[in-house]
Amino acid sequence: MAAVVARGCGGVWRRARQCGAGRPGPGPGPSPPGQRAVACNKRGGAVPAGKSGLAPWIPVVGLEIHAQISSNSKLFSGSQVQFAAPPNSLVSFFDASLPGTLPVLNRRCVEAAVMTGLALNCSINKKSLFDRKHYFYADLPAGYQITQQRVPIAVNGSLSYSLCIDNKMSQMVTKTVRIKQIQLEQDSGKSLHDDTGCQTLVDLNRAGVGLMEVVMEPDMCCGEEAAAAVRELQLILQTLGSSQAVMAEGQLRVDANVSVHHPGEPYGVRTEVKNINSIRFLAKAVDYEIQRQIEELENGGTILNETRAFDSKLGCTVPMRDKEGKQDYRFMPEPNLPPLILYDTKSLPANMNHQQVINIDWIHERLPDLPSVKREKLVEQYGILPEHSFTLLNEDGLAEFFESVVKQTQMKPKKVIGWILNDLLSYLKQHSLTVKESPVSSFLLADLLNLLEKKEISSTAAKQVMAIKAGNRKVLNKLIGLVQRKTQGRSNPALVKQLLEKKLSE
Repeated sequence: MAAVVARGCGGVWRRARQCGAGRPGPGPGPSPPGQRAVACNKRGGAVPAGKSGLAPWIPVVGLEIHAQISSNSKLFSGSQVQFAAPPNSLVSFFDASLPGTLPVLNRRCVEAAVMTGLALNCSINKKSLFDRKHYFYADLPAGYQITQQRVPIAVNGSLSYSLCIDNKMSQMVTKTVRIKQIQLEQDSGKSLHDDTGCQTLVDLNRAGVGLMEVVMEPDMCCGEEAAAAVRELQLILQTLGSSQAVMAEGQLRVDANVSVHHPGEPYGVRTEVKNINSIRFLAKAVDYEIQRQIEELENGGTILNETRAFDSKLGCTVPMRDKEGKQDYRFMPEPNLPPLILYDTKSLPANMNHQQVINIDWIHERLPDLPSVKREKLVEQYGILPEHSFTLLNEDGLAEFFESVVKQTQMKPKKVIGWILNDLLSYLKQHSLTVKESPVSSFLLADLLNLLEKKEISSTAAKQVMAIKAGNRKVLNKLIGLVQRKTQGRSNPALVKQLLEKKLSE
């Protein structure tokens, strides 16, 4: 088994053999996921050569992210978009590809793609084209997908993202990945495999739902970088409202293209790991595939240009099929859709009805603050540490919760952040709860912190009240004991309990 380390941007990797470890691959099966850890060193500097004396490897990682557009209807039909609806209940004649049906482009989907392109520093093409991409799947009734292969709606952008150095939030580095293009396209339906009945069922509810495919250039070198870039993109999409980007519901799916090569040599043969639906699994899949390719090449094997899937239970990638080329898809212009024409303020004709066109400048002026700007404002306004601003935005709803508490309490924001991150957030994570599901409201926490700031209660008592409010009723006895001690035993424990429970239920 080999451990892998990396150095600097571009990730020069070397292998160091570990005693008693065997080579994974065909035969005995993959090594446990824990033995596949890959380090991505952001500090730079030299890396000692491995004992084997082999030349270093440079991993290359590019991503294709499919984001489901947040829209009430599909890209080319009026069918409703709804997660977990009864199978085949949201399928129009066009979605089912019945003869004679024609596509009608959804304005909302175009606006969402333009908004996303602007947020990712892309150039918006005022004229883009639609194409047919042919392939056969049972859940693709037409036998082709409408996409934008020749001239996509947005090109040449960039995305900045941040990484922790050595897992220390206090030490972060910012990197940038180039965005090659963003294209509009249809989603396919879903194939549901029934192993017991030896049959495959098809649900076309998702067929025709609008997607934005964001293509990232191969500027990353490990799973950690890929995961950080996708997480930042996810936050941007959610901030814009162009996609809900909930990976558990299939609204954000990632294909990772991975290859390795020696310095000074051309890029190696790449493999594509398809449909990764978790940021954590993305990091594991990329690191595993890098390690697999290095070991395969160093043992005299070759890398196939193939599509693979990540098995989260085994922690490894497995072959699916040979990778198709452009010629296999038989791209052709979509004959039923004219070019998509967009305008800016300068090119907008004076006699044009503004409601019938899409104005790029109008969308640009209405962009909300992006996550990077929000982090800067949190640091400047409240004096918190930069790493704390990342945590606040990474947890859905936590920044709003923090600001709500700050507005209602006399405690300084620097102290409030400690209570939220060290006490509240740790409890929520321990019990797998979201911020919205928190049993402790922002009003209750602010009330507690006000009492603490006035020194009417101790820090210990405040934490005990939070535990009680979160459902730990055993701590109630401790509070009763504190009251008894304060009143020198003159209080009625039953009455104290009744008053505390009444107060806590408010």
